[in-house]
Amino acid sequence: MSIKLSTLNRLSSFNTTRVTGSSLRLFSQIAQLNQQQTPHSSADFTHFGYKTVPKDQKEKLVHDVFSSVASNYDIMNDVMSMGIHRLWKKHLIEKLDCGMRPNSGEPLAFLDVAGGTGDIAFGLLDHARLKYGDNKSTMTVADINPDMLKEGEKRCLSTPYGNSSRIQFLEQNGETMDAIPDNSKDVYTIAFGIRNFTNIQAGLNTAYRVLKPGGIFACLEFSQVEEPALDYLYQIYSFSLLPMMGQLIANDRESYQYLVESIRKFPNQETFANMIREAGFYVPGKGYENLTFGVAAIHIGVKL
Repeated sequence: MSIKLSTLNRLSSFNTTRVTGSSLRLFSQIAQLNQQQTPHSSADFTHFGYKTVPKDQKEKLVHDVFSSVASNYDIMNDVMSMGIHRLWKKHLIEKLDCGMRPNSGEPLAFLDVAGGTGDIAFGLLDHARLKYGDNKSTMTVADINPDMLKEGEKRCLSTPYGNSSRIQFLEQNGETMDAIPDNSKDVYTIAFGIRNFTNIQAGLNTAYRVLKPGGIFACLEFSQVEEPALDYLYQIYSFSLLPMMGQLIANDRESYQYLVESIRKFPNQETFANMIREAGFYVPGKGYENLTFGVAAIHIGVKL
């Protein structure tokens, strides 16, 4: 695999960059989870935002959310990150610094999961091509949602890869990836997708399975702000303004409400880093880099 040793060194040196009145209503919304009474075992249920739903229904519910926002996906991320998601993605791509070096052996096999619209995929291929003259490495974009994949295929036509066999779009469940062979990929990326999995640990285990020895797992995901005062302000923005903006911009308050709640339900940075270790990965350093005070974080794992 043609990834510099300095890349792994860089990956291991992460830098981490009360109320009354109406605010109490905000925190009561955050604290009150939907406790549904059912005759089934709790093992049969999972969370969909703050709702408790049968596991076999979550996939469809998440599918409906992303079908609803597919054509406005960049706008959605702009709203949820205050426009900073573009810088976060650029930083992830530069941190990985992947590409087949001149006079090296085999091209790289990239896999971008939950990557339907293709922005990470195109960015990785652009970086490899422009920095290293790599016109051979391949990209598989996998997403469980066909509407997201269609959006990515449409966008691909306006890139240098529009008519290239080097990139393919594949409808796949990220928890199983049945069409991806074991030990077949050099780099696995997932941005703002893994928190929507029904079984996050299963998705991490699958990432380990499909990567070659020496392969890199990289996840960019919304996370938990670690400074209490900033976290309070971010929660006000998230729970009070984001759903309202979703209604105004996309006429879709419910999808944005779910996406906000899904962030709060996602494991914190330390917990998620430990889940990556549990899947079998070596986690360099403390395992994550906070971005914008922890609004998002990059997590890295290496399959040894």
